[in-house]
Amino acid sequence: MNTPILLHEITREKARELAPQTLLVLPVGAVEQHGPHLPVGTDFLTVEHVARGAAEQAREQISVLVAPTLPFGSSHHHLSFGGTLSLSTETYYRALFDLGESMVISGFRSLVLINGHGGNHELIQLVARDLAIKHDIRFAAMSYWTVAWDALVEEGAHLNGNLPGHAGFYETSQIMALRPDLVVEPLPHREGDQGSDPRSFYGPYRSEKHRFLEDLDGYTDSPDRGDAERGKAYLAAVIRSLGQAFVEFHKSG
Repeated sequence: MNTPILLHEITREKARELAPQTLLVLPVGAVEQHGPHLPVGTDFLTVEHVARGAAEQAREQISVLVAPTLPFGSSHHHLSFGGTLSLSTETYYRALFDLGESMVISGFRSLVLINGHGGNHELIQLVARDLAIKHDIRFAAMSYWTVAWDALVEEGAHLNGNLPGHAGFYETSQIMALRPDLVVEPLPHREGDQGSDPRSFYGPYRSEKHRFLEDLDGYTDSPDRGDAERGKAYLAAVIRSLGQAFVEFHKSG
């Protein structure tokens, strides 16, 4: 029988035995508004699905465990809409640092934070950097869309709206594939040409505007372009890319 892949399903003795040679993955998401049509758990539902799928793929080559998903993220920019449970920047950093240090004290030396919410992106990188300075470990921090960017572009995920955007066609497609029972019709429509630069998720600089999400009614492009079949293809591309990244990172140590 294969070793269970979920940390919370094994005993302390098994965890202690596996820790030194095992990659431990901690998925992190958010509970926040996703327009009038998607569930507030969109980010943590998605990242949990792709993290576990990628770990199942990676376990063919490495020892890997997935910790319980941290559902809450840094989402203060969504609070005005309601339905959002957010930790401040300082609190979120501290919580992740403490969780990471707990994993280190438990004996794990190869760690990954896999993120499903844009507002967490910079903070998980700081946590990985600071813990690796303090402890003799290897710690990776990654957002799933950056790891899978090229694979998603190959699937055409950048053509119909912002990638990954927020509650637009991309996330709507994934939730239509993952949890269609949670998608509320009718899906909102937004006029205009929409798409993402295929070269990178990152622009030449970061621009912020006060209350920009209120101006957009909480979603970035036209959700009614979402499609469940495309969502399945996007999720599969993410899982493939993450699985490869888990193996590459763990074996490079």
